[in-house]
Amino acid sequence: MSNRATATPDRYRPNVTVACVIEAENRFLLVEEWIDGEQKFNQPAGHLEAGETLSHACAREVHEETGLIITPQHLLRIDQFSASPALAFLRFTFGCQLSCCQASMPQDSAISATHWLSYDEICQRSPRLRSPLVMEAIHSYQQGQRYPLSLLSSQFLALAGNAKP
Repeated sequence: MSNRATATPDRYRPNVTVACVIEAENRFLLVEEWIDGEQKFNQPAGHLEAGETLSHACAREVHEETGLIITPQHLLRIDQFSASPALAFLRFTFGCQLSCCQASMPQDSAISATHWLSYDEICQRSPRLRSPLVMEAIHSYQQGQRYPLSLLSSQFLALAGNAKP
């Protein structure tokens, strides 16, 4: 019997990330970033940090990348995504609807701009989307997929350290 607590070098370890579909007035908030000299568009997104819940990670990333202070309202989807044989992700995508398109200002220097875009404007940028998950998340949002945040339990997070709300 193997010891599950001992990690092996070839163990599959996807990056855990969060993203947020933010909609207002039939427009979606996307961030613009430059990756390897190429312009890319994405939902506000980033990595889960030690000691934080998934929903807190989402709110933090939205604030860092857009300057907006939001609370995720629901979970839209969970995706496994492989960007390359050596780079994999487990992405938790949240949703948030705002009453109006709010002014946003990136706090993170890696984000060059934010844009409130219509569905058609996003489709026009499809070759420059960061991954296929960007459109898939928008489609899930438009189709009304909504899951309660209570699906994501963090009740045992405090055992490993100080949990952030």
